[in-house]
Amino acid sequence: MTSIFVPLAYLVGVLGALITFSRIYRKRAAAQRYEPWFPSHPERDTYITLLQQSSPAVPETILKAALLRRAVADVHRIFRIRDDKPALANLLQKGSIGDDLWTRFLSAEKEIEAEIMDVVSEANTFREGWGTIIFQTASEMVQNEKTRDIFLQIPKVKAEKEALYGLKPSTSEAPSTPSSAKLALPSAPNGANARGQSPKR
Repeated sequence: MTSIFVPLAYLVGVLGALITFSRIYRKRAAAQRYEPWFPSHPERDTYITLLQQSSPAVPETILKAALLRRAVADVHRIFRIRDDKPALANLLQKGSIGDDLWTRFLSAEKEIEAEIMDVVSEANTFREGWGTIIFQTASEMVQNEKTRDIFLQIPKVKAEKEALYGLKPSTSEAPSTPSSAKLALPSAPNGANARGQSPKR
């Protein structure tokens, strides 16, 4: 009888220790504060500061502009969340990253969802229905910024390519025009005056 109870007691002790460790680990993991995915949001802080300023009161046009800049910053974050999620999910599935990094990402995803709702609500306080189009406007502004940056980079990229391949910028020279050449007037025949008339006899 003693030989039967000893293994059972050992198994019960091991299972109890595992259950206790699992509970403690989960409590610590739930209480642990992860570093945010996006460290700060200066555009949101600027808008809140302007909104709370009372003396002197900030004009509504400035508040709208600050809210729109906040929405533009949110669009950049939305694009980053959208681009990072598939790669992180793939790395998590392969075991290349830990659960803490994935938890940080999920927290950032929930935070950006709450931020979007807050911006939409704030936009509707200025004008009813603006919240439905503010992010569309912000997305267009982001695309315009990207297009402008690409356009401004064209001369730099062109110069780098020319320096890399030893090319010289093609310069089209205009055809030379005689600047100092003078048209020779035909000389008047002998015996003729300046008007081309023969002298009187």
